[in-house]
Amino acid sequence: MELIFGVITVVVALVAAGVGYWLARWRMQQRISLHTQQQNAETQRVLDATRREIEQLTQQRAQLERECETLKREASLQAREEAHKIIEQAEQEAREKRAEILRLEQRLLQREELLEHRFELLEQKEHALMEREALLTKKQGELRELMHQRRFELERISGMSAEQARELLLKEIRDEIEHEAAILARQIEEDARRDAERRAREVILDTVQRCVVDHVAQNTITVIHLPSEDIKGRIIGREGRNIRHFEHITGVDVIIDDTPEAVVLSSFEPIRREIARITMLNLINDGRIHPARIEEEYERAKNEVERRIWQTGEEAVLQVGLTGVHPEIVRTLGKLRYRTSYAQNVLDHSIEVAMLAGLLGAELKLDTRVVKRAALFHDIGKALENTTEGPHALIGMEFLRRYGESEIVCNAVGAHHHDIEPASLEAHVVIIADSISAARPGARRESLQQYLRRMQELERIALSFDGVEKVYAIQAGREVRVLVKPNEVDDLRAHQLARDIAHKIQSELEYPGQVKVTVVREVRAHHIAH
Repeated sequence: MELIFGVITVVVALVAAGVGYWLARWRMQQRISLHTQQQNAETQRVLDATRREIEQLTQQRAQLERECETLKREASLQAREEAHKIIEQAEQEAREKRAEILRLEQRLLQREELLEHRFELLEQKEHALMEREALLTKKQGELRELMHQRRFELERISGMSAEQARELLLKEIRDEIEHEAAILARQIEEDARRDAERRAREVILDTVQRCVVDHVAQNTITVIHLPSEDIKGRIIGREGRNIRHFEHITGVDVIIDDTPEAVVLSSFEPIRREIARITMLNLINDGRIHPARIEEEYERAKNEVERRIWQTGEEAVLQVGLTGVHPEIVRTLGKLRYRTSYAQNVLDHSIEVAMLAGLLGAELKLDTRVVKRAALFHDIGKALENTTEGPHALIGMEFLRRYGESEIVCNAVGAHHHDIEPASLEAHVVIIADSISAARPGARRESLQQYLRRMQELERIALSFDGVEKVYAIQAGREVRVLVKPNEVDDLRAHQLARDIAHKIQSELEYPGQVKVTVVREVRAHHIAH
């Protein structure tokens, strides 16, 4: 029984295992079939969507083809219209060109006719000129005959031949020219003597300003006005102690005379005189005047003047536009503020010469920085003390060379009074600018009113002669340009007129130097071309 039960159990187990296997296989087949259906359905959906997109693309392509055809037709129509317009425009331009050519041909024909008419007129004028020339030749022959008869008559009346009369006339002209040459030589000699005297005065004045001596001149004093007469006693001090100490420490002579409320400071050294002036003013304003206070105010005034010198030198360099100037040159340049030459401030004169030289250098295409540098420093030798001897131009040249200035600048400074030969165009420009600054109206002693009066007198004298049309006094009155009427004054009369004007100026006016009279006779020929 147990055996049967075991067999049955085994059989049942086998049957159960077979049933489970086939059940599992069936489930697996069901799953595979379901998955396959899902994949088929998805594939079908994709295929359907692809077909729909292909159909849409096909429709779009057809639509685009239709639009392209439409655009081609429109472009073809537009191109035909534009071509038609271009053809019409070209035809219009061709018609206008043909019309213009026809007008030009008509104008050429008219000009040819006009030229033929003018040619005929020229032939007539040429014929008339030939007739006039023949008439003039005949009249010239008659005139020569008349002149021959007149000469014969003059020789008969005067008892001299033509050669004798010519010699007599030449002798008179020679005597007159020799007389004028003698007058001119005397004038040149006088001008040279006056120039030598002027140069001597200038040299003496420059030397005096650089050298302290016991002489007093009008240009070397400073007058200080006092608030009251009591201040004079304080300035003098007990037994003259204050004034002696003031003169000793400042190196300036103090002159106290009967002039009311005034004290005079005298010194050839302008910087020292300026320090003394500031010291005296500070002492007067303070009221305490004694040797210790004098020393304090002197040191303060000395520092103030030194500060002004530096400031003035820097302002001058900045005004001219220079850079890289040695400090000692700037300081020495500032001292020129207290120097004068013929009542002309030397620093203002140097700045003016620098500006003029810069303008001249720019016109000549030179380096304006070098030209202005040399022009600004050209009188720097006047500011140096009496430790050196010689002309101020050469002293300034050596001073600038010692502080590293270029050789062109040094040569221009040394040559501006022709103490040495100028070696560059820059040196010549400095010489010219210096002469212009010194010779301009009002720069030195002569006033502007006197200058204008002399110019007007020169023009008045020249205008008083017959045949004079215009007169111009130029070069500060050194030359008079006279324009004459060519119909009234011939070439020979122009020479005589220049001589007469020069004689009248010489007899009626007083002037320095020489006045050159230039007579200009201009003949103009006019003709109108039709």
